[in-house]
Amino acid sequence: MARKTNLYDVSKCIACRACQVACKDWNQLPAVIEPFKGNYQTHKDTNGDTYTIVKFIEHEDDPAADVQWNFLKYQCMHCFEPACMDVCPRKCIYINDWGAVLKDYDNCIGCQYCSYACPFHIPKYRKRQDIVTKCTLCYERVEEGLTPACVRTCPTDALQFGDRDELMQYAEERVKFLRVNGFPNATIYGKFELGGLNMLYVLTDSPDKFDLPVDPKVPGQIPFWQNWVQPYLGWLIPLALLGSATSFVTTRILANKHGEHGEGGHE
Repeated sequence: MARKTNLYDVSKCIACRACQVACKDWNQLPAVIEPFKGNYQTHKDTNGDTYTIVKFIEHEDDPAADVQWNFLKYQCMHCFEPACMDVCPRKCIYINDWGAVLKDYDNCIGCQYCSYACPFHIPKYRKRQDIVTKCTLCYERVEEGLTPACVRTCPTDALQFGDRDELMQYAEERVKFLRVNGFPNATIYGKFELGGLNMLYVLTDSPDKFDLPVDPKVPGQIPFWQNWVQPYLGWLIPLALLGSATSFVTTRILANKHGEHGEGGHE
């Protein structure tokens, strides 16, 4: 099956947050009220009950000019090579046949390794169920021939869903248009980052202006865990226990010998 993807064009987004509400509605997620922090953004980050947020990013290129706003829909990137899947000790994270990164929540133990491994810090812990959650790209809707809830509700067509190759062609044409119409730094995000993302962005400026990592990387300790610790974990635990037992026995023997010598010297 052809890879399908979401495409988000920031130049068309009006930050109405309909996508955020639609995500809550479709996934039957409870409201999470956060205190006002002087920003129009309703949530600082995604959380266990909020899979999608719209970021409001203020920037000021020219001190003499007014503050500029950048909006960004933020959720799981559905990476081609997801670090979360590599580190999961229960193997409950997988990629379906059209590219969505999904999770078997029945096998999730809430260890949060996926949260630590994600370069975008997307998966979040849900305490009441002791699991880690994230966006599913509305795979249930897609498999019934529908589009994701966020795409379905977007009033300005800033969101599109479909064949990745076709949407990539649209993104490239859109970037060319933006570059000659006032946005010389327009770019595509997700084409090459981390080997490719299944969430594509058309940005009007460089990624850092939208609070996205310019060169996202998997944390350095993840390859060590994946290549050395995880494959040999079944051996490391008994070896560690054997080492502890050996140390305990050796310590007792040395202590007994020391006691015997001490008693002999006293006589």
